[in-house]
Amino acid sequence: MAEPVSLEYKIEGNDYMVAGAASNNIKNTLKMLGIESDVCRRAAVVTYEAEMNLVIHAGGGILKALISEDKIELCTVDEGPGIPDIGKAMTEGYTTASDHAREMGFGAGMGLPNIKRNSDVFEIESTPGVGTQLKSTILFQK
Repeated sequence: MAEPVSLEYKIEGNDYMVAGAASNNIKNTLKMLGIESDVCRRAAVVTYEAEMNLVIHAGGGILKALISEDKIELCTVDEGPGIPDIGKAMTEGYTTASDHAREMGFGAGMGLPNIKRNSDVFEIESTPGVGTQLKSTILFQK
């Protein structure tokens, strides 16, 4: 791959009908580029969880992927309510998902922990009332 591949998706809040489409497209792009299956799986987990966070919690946002020779960088940006306590949000099982989201089987409180677990580099910044930026990097070779 000579030039990095850049993908960008606008994710709508509360749109459960198309939720997961962007992460599926990113996974298929990685497969098409011949990226090893473990990286494809980890990237699929990270992008799906990040995409669902945009749908469930943030009222939508932007999901970007930059695929280069040695890594994939995944980034989300939203102008949602923000996360008042990132430490608490990183606790497995902690959720602020609505009853509606939980009734549909989402919002189990595993999103951020799964993103961190599947990332080689994980960064999150959030300001209540302003929004959240999340960045995950997955290296192709360790």
